[in-house]
Amino acid sequence: MLLGGAAVLSAHTDELNSLNVFPVSDGDTGSNMMKTVEGGLAEISLGGHETGIDGISSRFANGALLGARGNSGVILSQIFAGISKGLAGHEKADALTLAKAYELGIESSYSAVQHPVEGTILTVFRESAEYALQMLDESSSVTDFYSFHVEKARQSLAKTPELLDALKEANVVDSGAAGYLYIAEGMSDILEGKEHSAVLSSGPKENAVDISRFRRDSVLEFGYCTEFLLRLTDAKVNPDSFDIKTVLSDLEALGGESVVAYKQDDTVKVHVHTFYPGRILAKMQDYGEFLTVKVENMMLGHEETVVKSKKENKPYAVVAAASGEGIAKIFEELGADAVIMRESPSAEDFLTAYRKCENGRIIVLPNHKNSFLVAKQAAAMMPECDIRVIETKSCMQGYSAISVLTPGITDADALEESAKRAAESVIDGDVAQAVKDAEIGGFSVKKGDFIARTCGNMVAVEKTAENALLKLLDNTDTDLCELITVFTGKNITAEDIDYITEKINGIYPDCELTVKNGGQEIYDYLIALE
Repeated sequence: MLLGGAAVLSAHTDELNSLNVFPVSDGDTGSNMMKTVEGGLAEISLGGHETGIDGISSRFANGALLGARGNSGVILSQIFAGISKGLAGHEKADALTLAKAYELGIESSYSAVQHPVEGTILTVFRESAEYALQMLDESSSVTDFYSFHVEKARQSLAKTPELLDALKEANVVDSGAAGYLYIAEGMSDILEGKEHSAVLSSGPKENAVDISRFRRDSVLEFGYCTEFLLRLTDAKVNPDSFDIKTVLSDLEALGGESVVAYKQDDTVKVHVHTFYPGRILAKMQDYGEFLTVKVENMMLGHEETVVKSKKENKPYAVVAAASGEGIAKIFEELGADAVIMRESPSAEDFLTAYRKCENGRIIVLPNHKNSFLVAKQAAAMMPECDIRVIETKSCMQGYSAISVLTPGITDADALEESAKRAAESVIDGDVAQAVKDAEIGGFSVKKGDFIARTCGNMVAVEKTAENALLKLLDNTDTDLCELITVFTGKNITAEDIDYITEKINGIYPDCELTVKNGGQEIYDYLIALE
């Protein structure tokens, strides 16, 4: 059933990505949900001796938790976490047992969001789960439960634009809710005898490598990203009582960095950065045998957490997410201990970054509104650390927040409040090219136009990115503005930079302009006014 749900979701991933309120190519709901589901399925593929629904659902929920990306992914992982809790101890489940488990899915998913918004995946899941429970009687089958569930989910999804004005104006349904419906349809289809072929990880591989980047005269600088699954064996250890701290101690003794290790039943999963993967693999074989092993040279173009080692004795560590190499470098220079180089980081990405920080007090800058929940979910997995997630909605807010973090201040509450104030004081904006026609915010947008937004609101549509940037500034209150910071995207040329520098300095002579190479993919310009 889970494979069937994944197959239908996979077939509609691009469609879900396009269900974006703004017609720019930053819609990634489908991809985020797919990666979350793939995380769950990967955990199931580890095997294990259990065959009951409790063991399978537990494995899936654990994998989805670590693989979760974006708000939709976190909420989806929490839905399955609640369902798994309701199925604990059940080898088999009838319709009523499933319905009650789904009620726990409602509770878990709503509790994951600080301010739940109706008209989203939360609404569709809740209404469909409640309806299915109401429709059951003593003769109802599991197939009946999912039939009722899918029926109501379709009706609920169609009504999401009535609950959110932004969806209604853009003439789209909620993408996360649509993604959940596809999963539910795939699960129901399997029960009804339909066949689906799950095509996972469709499209270009995220970690595709360019081997030309490491030549015969190169010197290894970053080591190897090493990941493996180890099956603990009775011949070597007692798998039931084996303590994961043994592995953590070994990895530390062997010089491992960016360590993430956890034990699930008789299987150990490890992620570690090392210059000597052979030594680590040899030691781990003292405890069992490998199921999978992956070793990658991190100089070949990777999306691993980029880390700059900090030797100074700071009272806290900083983790920041960045959408471009230039932005990552800027955050490192401003004192970030770990920078996550990924457009949509997973919970495991954040967890890896937290593990890298030697300090147990960590300030986190997610730098995207869809990464708050992911960062917090990862923080909840490390209760032994004091992790403060600042809700920075953009790299520009993160840039302002990290600029005020002073190593001399030891009061964590004061640091957190200072970072929050700095982020909230920024008027941030962006310029990106439209990927489809749209009527939104009183603007008629054609594919290829450049859209300018400030604080998430569209303010201009122009034929060039530079004109859109200038219109953005013209439509923003700059009277009290002292600083204008611009991060340029990957496609911006030196001539473009000269043009906007001359124009902005001429129009706003009282403001200090700083232009930095951000290297971001989607947005031609990211702007901060302070």
